Amino acid sequence: QGCGRHLTHQQDLCVLLCPASEFHMDGDYLLGGLFDIHQVSASVNQDRPEAIDCSSQPFTLSSYRRFQLMRYSVEQINNSTRLLPNISLGYQIFDHCSDTQNFPGPLNLISENNVIQPWYKPQINLTKVIAVIGTYTSTETLTVAPLFMVNLFPMVSYGAASSIFSKKQNFPSFLRTVHPNKDVVEVIVNILLNFNWRWVAFLYSDNDYGKDGLDLFIQKIKDTEICLAYNEGLDYYTDNPTILKQIDAQRINVIIVFAPEWNAEALINSAIEVNFTNRVWIAGDAWSLNKNLPKEKGIRNIGTVLGVSEPAMTIPGFSDFIYSSKKQTYCENAGKQKLCNQVCNCSSLTPEEILAADPSFSFPVYSAVYATSYALHHVLQCGTGRCNMNITVHPYMILAELRKSNFTLLNESIHFDENGDPMFGYYSIVFWNSTGGAQEVGIHKFRPSLYFFINTTKINWHGNGEVPTSVCSPECPEGYAKRQNGVQKCCFTCEICPNGTYVNITEDPYTCIYCKDTEWSEEGSTSCKLRVVEYIAFTDIGAILLMIGSCAFMGLTLAMSVLFAINYNTPVVRSAGGPMCFLILGCLTLCSVGVFFYLGKPTTSFCIMRLLPFTLFYTVCLACFVVRSFQIVCIFKIAAKFPRLHSMWIKYHGQRLVITGAFVIQSLILLIGYCYGPPMPYNERFWYPDKIIIDCDINLKATAGPVIVLVSLCSLCFIFSYMGKDLPKNYNEAKAITFCLLLLILTWIIFATVHMLYRGKLIIIFNALAVLSSLYSFLLWYFLPKCYIVIFEPYKNTQQYFQGLIQNYTKTISQ
Repeated sequence: QGCGRHLTHQQDLCVLLCPASEFHMDGDYLLGGLFDIHQVSASVNQDRPEAIDCSSQPFTLSSYRRFQLMRYSVEQINNSTRLLPNISLGYQIFDHCSDTQNFPGPLNLISENNVIQPWYKPQINLTKVIAVIGTYTSTETLTVAPLFMVNLFPMVSYGAASSIFSKKQNFPSFLRTVHPNKDVVEVIVNILLNFNWRWVAFLYSDNDYGKDGLDLFIQKIKDTEICLAYNEGLDYYTDNPTILKQIDAQRINVIIVFAPEWNAEALINSAIEVNFTNRVWIAGDAWSLNKNLPKEKGIRNIGTVLGVSEPAMTIPGFSDFIYSSKKQTYCENAGKQKLCNQVCNCSSLTPEEILAADPSFSFPVYSAVYATSYALHHVLQCGTGRCNMNITVHPYMILAELRKSNFTLLNESIHFDENGDPMFGYYSIVFWNSTGGAQEVGIHKFRPSLYFFINTTKINWHGNGEVPTSVCSPECPEGYAKRQNGVQKCCFTCEICPNGTYVNITEDPYTCIYCKDTEWSEEGSTSCKLRVVEYIAFTDIGAILLMIGSCAFMGLTLAMSVLFAINYNTPVVRSAGGPMCFLILGCLTLCSVGVFFYLGKPTTSFCIMRLLPFTLFYTVCLACFVVRSFQIVCIFKIAAKFPRLHSMWIKYHGQRLVITGAFVIQSLILLIGYCYGPPMPYNERFWYPDKIIIDCDINLKATAGPVIVLVSLCSLCFIFSYMGKDLPKNYNEAKAITFCLLLLILTWIIFATVHMLYRGKLIIIFNALAVLSSLYSFLLWYFLPKCYIVIFEPYKNTQQYFQGLIQNYTKTISQ
């Protein structure tokens, strides 16, 4: 009848008739074993609860090899007098071929005579099994593990890698000798980063193992440049050609296959059939050492295959065990087995075929058996050369010692962390070479410190022999920022960063970052440069010339003042204004002081002193010239026509009132303006991106009042001086004043034009020159001609000469 029967009748109908079985060996203590020697190829539809007959399912040679390795490990321990000297260790192994229909085997391991004892009677041991080695897949383990967790029955898995088993609150008695998925994913991501592959597909088995790997992969690449372009679950019904067509449509050149060997074999065979070529395949540790695929015809056309695998370790004596084991005769008839799913139907296998099978997870099986045996060694206190048989061994006692494991096996220090995960071993990075072998080309160690290395010279890439690329969009040139297209950060267009910005590809390749105010950059920059700070230093040639010009001006005004003081009572000095000349020359000298504040690094006080002396004292100068022009016109033209106006001007000292009034009004306006918005230093950055011109910022509203006063005085002065253009020659100050005013206006028009077109540091020089030009215009064109007459034409500086000119003018007017 086999094992295809109701669970309640399965053990009643199975009777042991054969003297020997590969699945069972008696001993003082037993290790349970769950190995998927056969694998269910598709879901089985049933109309009643029934255990599946594994012997009728497809055979898995690599799992059979692991099954034999457990048998050998137990035999090796029994042959040793060091580990369990006076103890015999046996095993009870079941073929666990299904995720959901293999409960008879696990239930048998925790029961005796079909009885399962609850935990409230811990003193009763119903089974000789002290721990279970297995299972292989994560889904199988999730199904049966709760049965063992209830009574803290130790379960040491050699293949279940899902992250969930690290949660001790759910799996308190679970340990494993295989690295969890997070370690495998870390190696895969490091491979991608090493070769700069950013556009990848992730194909995973559509079960707990594969989905966990996908979640870990997505989490691991979150902060990298890697993009998951495509992902799909694989099972027995997957349409592999359609998946490959979708991958090809997205131009994905790197494909990660995180699945067991039966899924991987179906996928790779489909790739060969549909001529899916020139890709990089990254194999997970479940199929990277597959022995069948590298020998398939056309395997070279699919591209380059890299893989992550446990290092292939030679188990000493295992080959001899296989050869000797195959010489024995075991019961192969399912109907003659004591228990269900202890049938292999593999008597035709040769030792060579077994030894040539995929060696993946060999050391995890070997170390799992030894870890359990060392735990029993410590529980029975076998350190003295003999085990204490009076100690009753409970599974939870084995668990406690397993957690404290610390021994050396094949030069590996075996111990577990607080989650029951291994703290030993490393991963090899393999390449499927042309001879059909998995050649080690790299290594990834986790302890004592992270170490990753790939020898790329050992890899023969497909195509032209160069490392393949896998990107959605080619990398942007230097100085270009990425503009993401859609949801994938790997798909983008490139835009050059404009002036004043830069892109830092290590921090944020998607943003053009603005430079600081003190920095600048050209178009397409990857960093900013410091701006050159410019102002007129005292040591500049222009500054030196300005200071010479100002000092010369002061010297000239002083010399003229002395000359006019010596010749104070002469007609020329009196006609020039008499005592008013000294006021004008003094104010012009004070105006020239402001020129020095155009030099050096501007400060608030410097900015104020640039304008204050010139604005205030030039107002006095213009007021003096207004008065002087008015007086000249008044004497020769207005006095006769308006004698009352002339008498009032004399009586009330009109000239003093005008000059004082202009000074007071300008002073008040300046005070109010500086309180409202004083001139301040500012950095001019707009005109020159690579420079900072330090200048003074003038508040237009605050300076509007003083400028209006100056313009008004200038206009009045121009009107009165123009009215006196036909006066006697030696009294023709009006013409000189008019000419000076025209020079003044021309000077500031030229400066305003230059200021609109140019904003470099030399504009400060031009401003100071405009001030000096305004001062020199009156000094040279008003005062200097009079000095010339005083010094070189003294005959014109006589009373008689002036009276003669006046008489001639009077005759002309009367005619």
